Amino acid sequence: MKFLLDLNHRLKKDFEKGGRFEKLYPLFEANDTFLFTPDSVTKTASHVRDGLDLKRMMTMVVIALIPCTVFGMWNVGYQANLAIDAAKVDQLTGWQHAVIQALGIGYNAGNPIACFLQGALFFLPVYIITIVAGGFWEVVFAVVRKHEVNEGFLVTSLLIPLTLPPTIPLWQVALGTSFGVVFGKEVFGGTGMNFLNPALVARAFMFFAYPGQITGDQVWVAADQAARVDGYSGATILGLTRIEGFTHATTEHAYTWWKAFTGVELGSMGETSALMCLIGAVILIVTGVGSWRTMLGVAVGTIIMSLLMNLVHSTTNGSFVIPFWWHMVMGGWAFGTVFMATDPVSSAFTNLGKLIYGFMIGSFVVLVRVVNPAYPEAMMLSILFMNMLAPLVDHYVVKANIKKRLARNAA
Repeated sequence: MKFLLDLNHRLKKDFEKGGRFEKLYPLFEANDTFLFTPDSVTKTASHVRDGLDLKRMMTMVVIALIPCTVFGMWNVGYQANLAIDAAKVDQLTGWQHAVIQALGIGYNAGNPIACFLQGALFFLPVYIITIVAGGFWEVVFAVVRKHEVNEGFLVTSLLIPLTLPPTIPLWQVALGTSFGVVFGKEVFGGTGMNFLNPALVARAFMFFAYPGQITGDQVWVAADQAARVDGYSGATILGLTRIEGFTHATTEHAYTWWKAFTGVELGSMGETSALMCLIGAVILIVTGVGSWRTMLGVAVGTIIMSLLMNLVHSTTNGSFVIPFWWHMVMGGWAFGTVFMATDPVSSAFTNLGKLIYGFMIGSFVVLVRVVNPAYPEAMMLSILFMNMLAPLVDHYVVKANIKKRLARNAA
């Protein structure tokens, strides 16, 4: 470590003002502050100091995402092997098959190591493209504005691939990531200035620009689709509910609540497991990085709206009967609640505002899922919608608090 520190000090003069690589200082600063504690100190009056700076906070979020990431890679490989077994197909899609053959991994749903490695062949390329595309724009804007590379992309770069299906084309990932970083954050001033979650902006762009590659029955299974037998379905539980109704879908396709909770099902690469999201939630709450008020608000909103929908009896829409405990394990509800809704920049700031903000997200998710069965997964748009309303929520919370204090002092 001392060797790296000495090397870092020797290189620093070349990147500082007047050095040969002065314009590339943001790149040096990003690496410097990531590996070592910044040596800058305050020079004016006393300040409240905390060991948790922005880089460390973002690192903690990444740590909380590790369970979803590891499980997601295993599940992608596992689901692919199940599809291969059901269809008697002997390969995955594209170049991944050649890699598996070269490594001698084989296709075996009962081998967790093989499933994990197969899933990694789909997840890692998407993650690398996200890093390259997003990192490029982060550096460009940092150099133009002459400030350090912001730490926010450390989390965004992991959130984006976890919300995508394994078969998403890589060029769409690059385009969607670029759109999310540039138009979801940088045009507003960078990290801390954006009012929308950049990862959700990226996914929303891909969802509406290329719906054929991010929705539908076939995008969730990383296996050769053409050779599958008719008896194997590639639809997610939300997709089946939309088409067949909740009761029929769970009964005929052997979906259980525990299966949905653990995440051994089809879906985006990191969103399927509510259990892994729960582990991440504990990490974020214990470390004080994620807001438990926002998570609680989403849960309460989901429960109340779901109970209201259950009171409605519909002969044409089976989604009305979905109980709240199923809503919480279906689709991206858990992932969105823990990692997206709690984004400290785009969510509400006040304590009461966080509860209201979360409550509205949970309510909208159930309302859209049930009343608009053509769009069964509503977590993404619900959070983006409330991102826009979060400043308004905080405004009225603060206004009400001021009014109460004035009334108390007048008395």
